Amino acid sequence: MHPFLPKRLLLTVAFGLLGLVSALAQSPENRLKELGIELYPPSKPVANYVKAVRAGNLIFLAGHVPTRADGSGITGRLGQNLSVEQGYEAAKVTTISLLSTLKAELGDLSRIRRIVKVTGMVNSTPEFTDQPKVINGCSDLLVAVFGDRGKHARSAVGMAALPLNYAVEIEMVVEVQ
Repeated sequence: MHPFLPKRLLLTVAFGLLGLVSALAQSPENRLKELGIELYPPSKPVANYVKAVRAGNLIFLAGHVPTRADGSGITGRLGQNLSVEQGYEAAKVTTISLLSTLKAELGDLSRIRRIVKVTGMVNSTPEFTDQPKVINGCSDLLVAVFGDRGKHARSAVGMAALPLNYAVEIEMVVEVQ
């Protein structure tokens, strides 16, 4: 037996464990904790639909609105009584709701292989044209949590009205393992 074989084997195992620990430290749940974000049990649908449907390795999420764990929401119209910054925050709050639904559906956000598509609808006046800046609140959070797996195709469009005057509504398609 070669005298360095055990040491090389030990180093290989050690580096493998370091990689595993590093990967675990960067899990989506750990990233959320680092960002100070807590997920919560999702609310029940308000009509005859479900919040998530799995088809093969894709999960289609119904439109979510900016409601917090306590049930409070962000309402108003961009270009009328909400600023781009307030809209960005509404998109971020909506994304936390989407992630809460995914957590309830999957049990572990590490099962997400990729965020595939985000459709962001912004309650805005006809003159308002910064819908992409608003939906960046969603996109930026997804990339912060999932890294490159959070980069996605996206639409950001203005709407004349949204249910109950919510500031945004966001749908998402996610690929899972």
